[in-house]
Amino acid sequence: MSAPFVKLFTHPEFAWADIREQEQAHPRHYLAHLLLLALIPAVCLYVGTTWTGWSLAENETVRLSSASALQLCVLLYLTIVAGVVLMGTFIRWMSRTFEARPTVNQCIGFAAYTATPYFLAGIAGLYPSRWLAVAVLAAASVYSTFLLFVGLPKFMGVKKEQGLLYSASVWGVGLLVLVTILVEMILLWFNVLQPEYLRFPAT
Repeated sequence: MSAPFVKLFTHPEFAWADIREQEQAHPRHYLAHLLLLALIPAVCLYVGTTWTGWSLAENETVRLSSASALQLCVLLYLTIVAGVVLMGTFIRWMSRTFEARPTVNQCIGFAAYTATPYFLAGIAGLYPSRWLAVAVLAAASVYSTFLLFVGLPKFMGVKKEQGLLYSASVWGVGLLVLVTILVEMILLWFNVLQPEYLRFPAT
């Protein structure tokens, strides 16, 4: 576990300077962070949907077949990685307006580290529950927003006023990207992959 990762939750205002230095020294340093942490929601969801299951009625537990769960989790993993890369590309594109000149890799790295709370929120997938998912994702959204507004001015080296507007723009685009890719993933999941549900009497 890297020091910047820990600092994101203990001293987030200082973590971004370390992350910036790492990304400047090693342009693809973020890849390990992104590719490994994106496994958390995918693996936890696989366990939750095949072993734990969820209840739609008091006397019944619903699970996914192993094949369907694997399809879902691979799709989720690819969606997460693609979403972060897409978000980084948008951050790079918007940087021209705010007198920042980051590289594409630096922008993708920034998006990956900002999304860290969402990766960790994936642990909730071990126990599929609508209300737990809503609560955990809400908390992750709040902290990711905090990381965005604190970190972007420091990471991009822009003035505070510009950083605020830049962060707000990134937040708006991020919300649009999040909703779009999740809707596309769900439509692909239901209409193309056709999940197989297994129903068991509640124990």
